[in-house]
Amino acid sequence: MIHLTQHPERVPLHNEVHARPPEPMAAPLAISHLVMFADASGRAASRQHLAALLRDHHIAPPDEHTTHLRAELGAFRLRWELHTEFVTWTFAVQMRSDASAAAPLASAIAQVPQEWLAALPGQCLSSLDLWVLPGHIDVADRAEHHMLRADALVGSTVAGGKAQVLTDFAIHSNGFSRFLLHAGDLPPRRLGRLVQRLLEIETYRMAAMLGLPAARRAGTALASAESELAALAQAIQSAEQHEEALLLDRLTRLAAQVESEYAATHSRFSASSAYFELVDQRIAQINESPLGGLQTIGEFIERRVTPARKTLEWAARRQDALSRRVSRISNLLRTRVEIEQQHGSRALLEALNTRQDIQLRLQATVEGLSVAAITYYVVGLISYLAKAAHGVGWPLSGETTAALAIPIVAASVWWSLRRLHRKLFTH
Repeated sequence: MIHLTQHPERVPLHNEVHARPPEPMAAPLAISHLVMFADASGRAASRQHLAALLRDHHIAPPDEHTTHLRAELGAFRLRWELHTEFVTWTFAVQMRSDASAAAPLASAIAQVPQEWLAALPGQCLSSLDLWVLPGHIDVADRAEHHMLRADALVGSTVAGGKAQVLTDFAIHSNGFSRFLLHAGDLPPRRLGRLVQRLLEIETYRMAAMLGLPAARRAGTALASAESELAALAQAIQSAEQHEEALLLDRLTRLAAQVESEYAATHSRFSASSAYFELVDQRIAQINESPLGGLQTIGEFIERRVTPARKTLEWAARRQDALSRRVSRISNLLRTRVEIEQQHGSRALLEALNTRQDIQLRLQATVEGLSVAAITYYVVGLISYLAKAAHGVGWPLSGETTAALAIPIVAASVWWSLRRLHRKLFTH
């Protein structure tokens, strides 16, 4: 064996192809299937509840990484599966070989310890009784499917014509819906795959429908948000400048509301969409054909479930569209505010330029006065020096010397100030 560094998820990912494999089955068989919706703590509690049942039958409990388990527990066979949002419990009981749909059929759930069953963690999303019987269905014999509602009967030939299934998609007095499957001459492994797909159709159908209440609630919130957005769009058209800040605040609050609603329902809508796709796949896999003029399972689900599915899709599209509209109007209002701010900034800059011109003119005036003042003081000093020097031989009087120095000093002061000015304002 070549010793290569293995990816830590290699083995779990490889074994996914073997996760939840179908088990061989033989008719006649009674199956009860429960779907318990549970959060993370509920799923952990389900594992502990399973462990308690297994310990009562002297079977080792599963570890924390186990997601599916099958066990023979005396009177019944258990199949436990842990999913992302729910836990499924499937109980199977082998029936007498002479079992027939014409006689009352006992539910497999009756063989399960009732106190333990009543304490199952989570909320029951679906409960189903499925009886697998030998032979074929005589659709004309109404006594054969007396356990189903005649006015809601749905049925089809499945598995390429080798088996038949009947149901009514109704919840009966014991809280369970019912399926009758006549296995014909299906081999055990193929029968096990067919049973698993029928159970998954009902499981995923109910899981997909969880998004419908959220879609209805979202519809009310979306209608209110759309009305508010329309009012804001109308107000923006005629808003004065001083009103824009208030409108922007209202629009920001509306955007937060829309995004909050989107975040609260997006995962539910996405999950429902995925479950609906699984239902479509499982219906295609059972390979239906019409049976005695009855609606097939695929036809029934398409007619009755498609409106709910479209409602979910419409709610998701409506949320996306509203979010984009809010974003567009927000950008439009922000652009308008920015343009007006730019106009205000331009007016402010123009005012600053005007003030700067005035300051420059004042500065030029002050510079002229400064030249005169500095010249006055410097010439005064020269006059004092000339008077003192005249006493020791300077030929010119102090007044004459001061008069001659005025232009020279004034020119020197002016030149010095200009040079200083250029140094300060040029660089």
